[in-house]
Amino acid sequence: MSVLLQATALSQTFGSTNAVKQVDLSIHEGRCIALLGPNGAGKTTTIRMLTGLLKPTHGTIEFHGVKAGEDMRKHIGYLPQAPSYYGWMSGEELLVYAGQLCGLSGRSAKAHAAELLQRVGLSDAARRRVGGYSGGMKQRLGIAQALMHRPRLLILDEPVSALDPIGRRDVLSLMAELKEETTILFSTHVLHDAETICDDVVIMEAGRVAIAGSVEGLRAEHRQSVIELRIEEEDERSVHWLNGVLAGSRTIAKDASVFMQEGALVIQGSNLDELRQAVIHIIAEEGIKVSQMKAGYSSLEDLFMKAVGAVGSLDRPIP
Repeated sequence: MSVLLQATALSQTFGSTNAVKQVDLSIHEGRCIALLGPNGAGKTTTIRMLTGLLKPTHGTIEFHGVKAGEDMRKHIGYLPQAPSYYGWMSGEELLVYAGQLCGLSGRSAKAHAAELLQRVGLSDAARRRVGGYSGGMKQRLGIAQALMHRPRLLILDEPVSALDPIGRRDVLSLMAELKEETTILFSTHVLHDAETICDDVVIMEAGRVAIAGSVEGLRAEHRQSVIELRIEEEDERSVHWLNGVLAGSRTIAKDASVFMQEGALVIQGSNLDELRQAVIHIIAEEGIKVSQMKAGYSSLEDLFMKAVGAVGSLDRPIP
């Protein structure tokens, strides 16, 4: 698996603001990579540098097969977060126009536009004015225009953030198909989108890369066993036990950590079976009245929340 794009010590400064700080990023060919982070983490600035729209203050970007000084943008397809279209154009006209801007002949651009309109499910709307397209249709059209010149890398900035559930589903399904054919980098702050279709994740916080790796690798490395308990608050004995656990005067299992989250006692440990047995034993032995118990593992979202410095742990068991 070869590296398609390598960014090294990438930095961007606007006045006294360091928007991106020493970012190292490897994009491997044939992978789908999610660039994650809260608003203001530096995702869009990083993408603008990778696409050649913004010159880095410091750092380098190398694209496999592109010589020094050669424009790498001809190998990159890009859909910005808030694309703007000529509303009076039809979808077909817009794609042909985009293709010709990329150097395709009129005939080649028209033929490829027809293929892509079919691919993104817009053949029936090909001659309708873009101004009458829905949000989801515009995003699919935007992906089509980004693919007109057959790029080696497709970069999408928050491609589903402004869509309704149906539009979101359609665009994510299209991305899942496209990742079988080309390398994709997309930014998002929605963890479910990343878990649904991506192979690798890069989590940014305050302009830096906090965590990076494959989805499966990060899950295996950072996954924790989690049990969530809710007790009957009117039972004094159970409340007294709970307070003792939180104060540290009562223990549940060796090396287990505990905290309260949204009215529930969350217990974390390394081995789910051992943790579950210990919790059930204590409940039975001490007569703790439990109204709800959930057991599972921490998710990618939990890792994300820790990486971006969220206050307190937000690990949640998966039902």
